[in-house]
Amino acid sequence: MDKQLLENYTDYLMSSFSYTTATGLSMMVEGEISHDKITRFLSSGDFTSVNLWEMVKPTVRQIESEEGVLMVDDTIEEKPSTDENEIVNWYFDHSKGRAVKGINIISVLYYNKGIRVPVAFDLVRKTKRVEDKKTGKEKRVSEKTKNEQYREMLQICKKNNIKFRYVLSDVWYTSSENMMLVKEEMKKDFIMGIKSNRKIALSKKDKLNGKYVTVELLELKENQTVEVYIEGVSFPIRLIKQIFKNEDGTEGILYLVSSDLTLTYDQINTIYQRRWKVEEYHKSLKQHVSLCKSPTKRVRTQSNHIFASIYAFFKLEYLGIKAKLNPTALRSKIYISANRAAFNELENMKACFAMKF
Repeated sequence: MDKQLLENYTDYLMSSFSYTTATGLSMMVEGEISHDKITRFLSSGDFTSVNLWEMVKPTVRQIESEEGVLMVDDTIEEKPSTDENEIVNWYFDHSKGRAVKGINIISVLYYNKGIRVPVAFDLVRKTKRVEDKKTGKEKRVSEKTKNEQYREMLQICKKNNIKFRYVLSDVWYTSSENMMLVKEEMKKDFIMGIKSNRKIALSKKDKLNGKYVTVELLELKENQTVEVYIEGVSFPIRLIKQIFKNEDGTEGILYLVSSDLTLTYDQINTIYQRRWKVEEYHKSLKQHVSLCKSPTKRVRTQSNHIFASIYAFFKLEYLGIKAKLNPTALRSKIYISANRAAFNELENMKACFAMKF
């Protein structure tokens, strides 16, 4: 990897407010970097979590502690006009309640001391072709589930010796295998959302006798905690019920489970609220570092652009902390400076050609 060119390209992603292209970057630096050089850079190899870790490791080592948390979640970069391939495909978007065409990105975000650092990522790749039993048409499917990718990325974090205490996940990653990995193999704790139809036993005796009920049938009050056993998980967990108001005024319910039996209701809520940082990260990828603004067409260039956007987020986060500005404020400052430069250039051109109106 040409690291200097990576720095140039990611600076371009951070400072751009329109589509990001090889031609655009070349023009911005007045031809000092050719269009072909940028294209070759994005096609030169596969930029992966290994490369990302090399870039962020020094910062993680400065901020890490045993009180840190890892958050795993995914987002979809919509690409409705791009041809389908192994990464550009149809995925169900839970926030919209329908399938959308795009790239499904899974990330692990480390959070400690007010700093967010992406430490691993992966793309859902639909490399296998099968016949759809409903339509009879051929469709692409992934040979790995997202929960398998979840476990692989957490194992990478373990291998990289990142210090943390909790893994935070939403309901889509609360499989028994994931819980067992975090608690039994990694010797860490988790706080996860859980679906209301999940089967639980109210005692170890009930578990051994196969006596399970669904979570939603429990008469669980807010601010109450209860120790239960989840089907397929060998150890007890703490369960709480969170009641909240939706934007439309309706009442919502979220069930949370924690493997740390020492936590109170308030502690579980407080720690889990940090998971919102991964949602902010997804939003920042799309709004601040040009994740969705590249017209790349090939799998490698598309995935390498995503890698560059994730690294650009890390750089923006670092700059924001040094400048004591959040990413939105920092980008606004860049935008105003760009507008000022354009305005001054226009005034100079008018003066040069003696234009009066």
